[in-house]
Amino acid sequence: MKKFAMAALGGVLAGAVLTTQVAGPLVAQEADRKSSVYEQLDLFGDIFERIRAQYVEQVDEAELIEAAINGMLTSLDPHSGFLTADDAADMRVQTRGEFGGLGIEVTQEEGFVKVVSPMDGTPADDAGVEAGDFITHVDGESVLGLTLDEAVELMRGPVGSEIIITVVREDTPEPFDVSIIRDTIKLTAVRTRSVQDTVILRITTFNDQTFPNLQAGLRQEVEDLGGMENVNGFVIDLRNNPGGLLPSAIRVSDAFLDAGEIVSTRGRDPQDGDRFNATEGDLAEGKPIVVLINGGSASASEIVAGALQDHRRAIVVGTKSFGKGSVQTVQPLRGGGAMRLTTARYYTPSGRSIQALGVSPDIVVEQPPLVEAALNEDESAAARNRSEADLRGRLSNDSLSEDEIRQIEADREKAEAAAELREEDYQLAYAIDILKGLSALGPEYVLQAARGN
Repeated sequence: MKKFAMAALGGVLAGAVLTTQVAGPLVAQEADRKSSVYEQLDLFGDIFERIRAQYVEQVDEAELIEAAINGMLTSLDPHSGFLTADDAADMRVQTRGEFGGLGIEVTQEEGFVKVVSPMDGTPADDAGVEAGDFITHVDGESVLGLTLDEAVELMRGPVGSEIIITVVREDTPEPFDVSIIRDTIKLTAVRTRSVQDTVILRITTFNDQTFPNLQAGLRQEVEDLGGMENVNGFVIDLRNNPGGLLPSAIRVSDAFLDAGEIVSTRGRDPQDGDRFNATEGDLAEGKPIVVLINGGSASASEIVAGALQDHRRAIVVGTKSFGKGSVQTVQPLRGGGAMRLTTARYYTPSGRSIQALGVSPDIVVEQPPLVEAALNEDESAAARNRSEADLRGRLSNDSLSEDEIRQIEADREKAEAAAELREEDYQLAYAIDILKGLSALGPEYVLQAARGN
């Protein structure tokens, strides 16, 4: 017994000696690290004083410090940054859905400003700015070398004033100028309409109004169609939606899921991770869903598309999304400013990160460029459009009643209207065709498709 105790004691003592031997260098390294940090801070203070005393012109000390802070944050990633008191106030207004500006969501890539997406119905959208465009100059001044916030500041101005941006676009040989008149941007978070028996839910942004707008619009469209039994499915259009608030994306995803994970976030400390799950209740009542995405679908849009795709609740159609898989936390600072800091990555229910990869659609459908086809109304064209029904003395159809013939003609008119939509919006028409195909297979198949079976 004594031997065991001694052996145990010897082990403890040996452990104590080992701990001391290992801890000593670690403590020294930590002390050296802190000393180095303090030396760097002293260096910063020294440079600041020299600029203030010796720079060729008088400097604004507050602006100098703000620029240093912003430089520190923007060196981390394109989405972190410093917000002045005015910028922070503007951001709070934007989440409520009304603000002044051009109506574009931008990021920075290779030193230039890249358009994530123009917002529907805004001056930038009306002027023809497209997702993926690079802005190289603002009113003739190059943005190369500027931070994203500095470039955005160049684009700001009073409502009603003109701005000229120089744009570089893929597949366009030369840069070109776009004139835009600044305006008050009033975002309608969700626009709803029906095309035949399909309800279209166009979500333009994720703010405080998105879910209430979605819920009210969906119910109104279903009521106008005479009830859910007359609806063949829903299209959730997230194209060119630059994202927005994480809680809003979670609520929209939850609106179409009965259970399961929607999204998880993971920061540097595993204990800071969050997991968000769906609650019971499906606004679409099990009807099939098609989600439309493209290269302008980012952030919160990708959360919704990824969640519905992973749960096999929706078919995702279009082109690869933007690939912003990080979460920013806005932290208030003294003086009314704020710090926008990337604090986590988010993951879809299957555990995949879409950072820099994007959400891949289940069915890739490119949007063809709009081509104005000349209408050929000559006699030969008219002849090509003739059918048996146009021939004089044709036989009548003796197997169908008048009501059946009228129904066939009505169905044909619907199909022709859908075909016309392909000229206007090919991707949307494709999504509607998918839902029509599912509906044609019968209610049992639709239910299985909605559940992912």
